[in-house]
Amino acid sequence: MDLKTFALVFGTIFVAELGDKTQLATMLYAADGRMGRLNVFAAAALALIVATALNVTVGALLSQYVSVRHLQVVAGIGFIVIGGWTLLHG
Repeated sequence: MDLKTFALVFGTIFVAELGDKTQLATMLYAADGRMGRLNVFAAAALALIVATALNVTVGALLSQYVSVRHLQVVAGIGFIVIGGWTLLHG
């Protein structure tokens, strides 16, 4: 395992996930006294693992047909559009 790559991916994803809707939903479920915290943790963790596995699979498949640079440009434009939309309509 390449620790530099691991740290880069971990840091990027960790910071991106702070305060997002998924984190807020997980906090709300955990705050509900009727739901066991271990159940909330396990379900949220499994959901993130499955979503990440899907993203890695799709990314790997896309990279066979589209250059990584093109994917980066499309993702960057997507982030800019979402940010602009959020600023205008948020």
